[in-house]
Amino acid sequence: MEIAMKHLMSGNEATARGVYEAGIKVASAYPGTPSTEILEELPQYKDSLYCEWAPNEKVATEVAYGASVAGSRSVTTMKMVGLNVAADPLFTAGYMGVGGAYIIVNADDPSCHSSQNEQDNRHYARAAKIACIEPSDPQECKDFVALACEVSEQFDTPVLYRTTTRVNHSKGLVEFGERTEVTAKPYARNTRKFVCVPANAYANHPLVEERLIKLAEYGCTTAVENGLNKLELGDGKIGVITAGISYTYAKEVFPEGTSFLKLGLTFPLPMKLIADFAKKVEKLYVIEELEPFMEDQIKAAGIPCVGKELIGNMYELNTQLVRERIFGEKADCIVPDQAVAKRPPALCPGCPHRGFFYTLSKNKNYVVTGDIGCYTLGVAPPLNCMDVCICMGGGFSAGMGISKSFEQEGVTDKVIFGVVGDSTFFHSGMTGAAEIIWNNGRMIPCVLDNRITGMTGHQENPGSGFTLQGDPSAMLSVEKIFTAYGFDPVLTVDPQDLTAMKNTVDTAVAALNEGKHPAIVTRRPCLLIKRVKHEKALCKVNPDKCRSCKSCLKVGCAAVSLKDGKAFIDATQCVGCTVCAQACPFDAIEKEEK
Repeated sequence: MEIAMKHLMSGNEATARGVYEAGIKVASAYPGTPSTEILEELPQYKDSLYCEWAPNEKVATEVAYGASVAGSRSVTTMKMVGLNVAADPLFTAGYMGVGGAYIIVNADDPSCHSSQNEQDNRHYARAAKIACIEPSDPQECKDFVALACEVSEQFDTPVLYRTTTRVNHSKGLVEFGERTEVTAKPYARNTRKFVCVPANAYANHPLVEERLIKLAEYGCTTAVENGLNKLELGDGKIGVITAGISYTYAKEVFPEGTSFLKLGLTFPLPMKLIADFAKKVEKLYVIEELEPFMEDQIKAAGIPCVGKELIGNMYELNTQLVRERIFGEKADCIVPDQAVAKRPPALCPGCPHRGFFYTLSKNKNYVVTGDIGCYTLGVAPPLNCMDVCICMGGGFSAGMGISKSFEQEGVTDKVIFGVVGDSTFFHSGMTGAAEIIWNNGRMIPCVLDNRITGMTGHQENPGSGFTLQGDPSAMLSVEKIFTAYGFDPVLTVDPQDLTAMKNTVDTAVAALNEGKHPAIVTRRPCLLIKRVKHEKALCKVNPDKCRSCKSCLKVGCAAVSLKDGKAFIDATQCVGCTVCAQACPFDAIEKEEK
């Protein structure tokens, strides 16, 4: 008997394999942890499908949905806040339906490991009236993609494929299958279906409601047969309804004999199946992370159950938390004698953003409105150089709002710097830049261009010169875009040259005070970009010149510290950027060859 080979894969890697096996032809996405690796894994299959990074999640959704309209199976992936950006086309696609299967992989982030909130995007499926499917482990991450495609095409609906950080990044054994080649039907124009003017949308709404009824029936029948929804009947004393990673926690915690209803199709809920299951058990629990999405609907259907009053609706669950909150069993653990030192995130040694924030931190009348990316860490001490950070693209728009507030309130001693990265500029910063120039904003937009999408792990963007598939491409110029908008002067500077950086800021502020619209582009590649060769040198402290003034510590570099009362540079971390040397008033830091 031949034993099938299994592969150790993360949920993201397995999802990418599932995209390949399901016969999907077009994949478009914007990177965002915890979903990023799905698209990064797809170029290995580029002989069978097309994959790309798009400028933002809305564009990615529209590209993938356009491919669906043309008849191809398609997918887009994003983290949960990315779906906020993509919500506009998503809701309309829910009314129009699909051509080929259309899957939206959405990665939620309980406990905010890499996100600015803890939103539960199952509510998007309910609000958009589309199907929601949730895998619980890497094998299901792969297998459920094909099932999601079948659901999408059978019920003419986009499918929200909801994962969470623990599902995305946990690893498990995955058995591969073969790719299913799906040939699209010849394209035929269908304006009634795919032009969602009000009259068509009005006519579509009843079809959407009918679809939800049929999907709920499917969840009680076919979804049980194909494994999307799974019944495990025990002795009838305790029953658990759960989904996703919560299923694996509950399986480990609840006693032998517990009955489980594991739901892979979590919207619409199969209420007949749930009601039948509830009748078979004496006490019913609903175990789910974040919001009581299933629990509220189950209780509204008149089915008694216990859930959030014990589990809570904040943060990521784990087996010990479930055990403690359900059964009151606390784990025996060793309490360390001393607290573990905190390690807050910080800009890397040699980060090109450091010189920019160090320069701005010198003037307390500067207000800095930031954005999502590595440069968000400019808020951390000792730089302390960020006042607001909301979302992608908000660095420009929020700064505009502050500038108009200052105008209304008569505040004249503040200068506002709106900050975005290069990838974020193309994602959603350009509209903010248009807002500044159009509505005469008294602020200075700044693009911190490190030639890559940094914080999510070095993905290409429209300014990097390469596509996801590794092909050379057009390299969009931030300066030319600023100039086309009407900004003048547009100043480009190497942020690690502190003298040039200060002169650039001073020039921009002077231009602003003259009624002009200056913009700043700082440009230096991230040190971690593999294709960029950097100078191999490092810095060293001359203890005879060091006066222990601590000026070098104010640049906030992890390589710089105090040792025996003198400045000390860790050679294992230093990359020789010389920002600390330029900040030293006594020339006590010197650069030497490695």
